[in-house]
Amino acid sequence: MARAMSRKSPLDDPEVAAFAWARFRRLMRWMMLVTLTLVVGALVVLYREGALVSIHFYIATALGIALTMLLMSALMGLVFLSHGTGHDRSVGTHDEVDNRRPPGD
Repeated sequence: MARAMSRKSPLDDPEVAAFAWARFRRLMRWMMLVTLTLVVGALVVLYREGALVSIHFYIATALGIALTMLLMSALMGLVFLSHGTGHDRSVGTHDEVDNRRPPGD
């Protein structure tokens, strides 16, 4: 039984890959700026509330917000990279592969 091969990914082309990764890095730089702004804003709001909390509370809050935002940005950026370059279309789905098989296999 012959298996259907996936098509060649556009990310295999060095020029396309370089452009896509440059766009991903640019997105991550912007999201780092947004994240830092959000963290500083959150810490200012917490400080102005005037509650007597430990410095560890501020550290945990900053790390929690920053790591959550950056992880979300990285994962969404990779989704945009994969879809924007056409890599998703080159991989195909199991349904497409199953539909290519002759009946009775």
